[in-house]
Amino acid sequence: MWQPYIDVVKARAPQAVLVFDKFHIVQHLTRAVDQVRRDEIREKGKSHKELMAKTRYIWLKNPDNLTENQQLRLSELEQLNLKINRAYLLKEAFRGFWDYRRPSWAKRYLNKWFWWATHSRLGPMRDFAWMLKRRQNDLLNYFRLPINNGAVEGLNNKAKVISHKAYGFRTAKNYIRNLYHCMADLPLPETLHTFA
Repeated sequence: MWQPYIDVVKARAPQAVLVFDKFHIVQHLTRAVDQVRRDEIREKGKSHKELMAKTRYIWLKNPDNLTENQQLRLSELEQLNLKINRAYLLKEAFRGFWDYRRPSWAKRYLNKWFWWATHSRLGPMRDFAWMLKRRQNDLLNYFRLPINNGAVEGLNNKAKVISHKAYGFRTAKNYIRNLYHCMADLPLPETLHTFA
């Protein structure tokens, strides 16, 4: 969703349909939620920091993925009328956006969610909502072409792991060979060395 990428795509492939990936939208949303948590801790001081200790992932995870202890802790924290709880509820409400099949219904839901977020008095959530509003047409393309780049992201991460395991390659040729070898899941050659 970075403007230079959008500009390049529109300049080089004007006929292409730009579809924002669900993963990156949710990543921006969870960053906003975490920013609300950090801002609230900063505002309320040391005692609040102790109250919120080890709760970061409770607010960022999907409720289905919470452990039993995390569910109990979340239910305790929800009683306290915290700003982070409002951000968490907005995050969970946004999950419903992906359930729609038609762009018109998704747009209607997005407009409703936008109103909730902009009236929540939570700066990071308001900023996220405005970012979505500015990119609304490209965001709604997801419902016309429900594609994502999860496979590409996975390959990129695997390539990074291969690079880190090798602690650097002397030549680009060796790096490319190692990528082909590891990503194709080829069997390792028998070594001439024996280890005692």
